[in-house]
Amino acid sequence: MLYAYSEATVPKVTVITRKAYGGSYLAMCSRDLGADQVMAWPTAEIAVMGPAGAANIIFRRDPDVKQKTAEYIEEFATPYKAAERGYVDMVIEPSETRPRIITALNMLASKCESRPAKKHGNVPL
Repeated sequence: MLYAYSEATVPKVTVITRKAYGGSYLAMCSRDLGADQVMAWPTAEIAVMGPAGAANIIFRRDPDVKQKTAEYIEEFATPYKAAERGYVDMVIEPSETRPRIITALNMLASKCESRPAKKHGNVPL
């Protein structure tokens, strides 16, 4: 599946609705895998790992671990940090999803990717 995503030359639009952690985020047609448009709902979480697990590692020796974990989750369990860093193009309301996808596909209708001529792809194994 990863090979198919990375080699596809059609328009690629991704909508993150809930959780996208680590390798799963990368494998589900992320910006790094060549997505043309990446959108996320405000309820989405995009990170290397779940914020609760990360906070438990970061603050494991802190005496006020519960409060710091809650603050960490509140700050990092949103798609806005990913949007700041360019992993997500826009954060949209769920009711805007269909019109935004239509707009993205209209914008990408003339997408043309030129690749070197080859007879068969080489699946990296």
